[in-house]
Amino acid sequence: MTVHLTLPDEAATLAFASRLGRALRAPMTVALHGPLGAGKTTLAGGVIRALGHRGAVPSPTFAMVNEYRRLVPPVYHMDLYRAGPEDLPGLALEDYFADEAAVCVVEWAENAGALLPSDRLDVVLGHRPDGRSLSARAHGPRAAALLARLR
Repeated sequence: MTVHLTLPDEAATLAFASRLGRALRAPMTVALHGPLGAGKTTLAGGVIRALGHRGAVPSPTFAMVNEYRRLVPPVYHMDLYRAGPEDLPGLALEDYFADEAAVCVVEWAENAGALLPSDRLDVVLGHRPDGRSLSARAHGPRAAALLARLR
């Protein structure tokens, strides 16, 4: 199951992120893909705020993982832009992905490779002359249920 959208501006990206955040149920991994400036961090921040976080949602570019444990469900926000294969064992990504009570939002998810859960929502963002493109594809039954809630 796949959904394709055109997001004309940042407000539309945040509106989709808010819908996604309200539809999320743990456990779930949202794997974000796309070039620099396509809106991955904006989308991740919108999801985290939709789940109740107040304040800024900085990209964890250098820390690689920011934990929002007080949210329901808890959220692990990952940015793997700077992560190479040699970094992955030290990040304990498997532990985050295995947390049945949490949601993982992963920027530059392609850098996680085979560590990504098989049941996940892949969201691909891209640049368009009229804004951004968004394609969301469900892998697995929980992700399919999530995508169905978004429709």
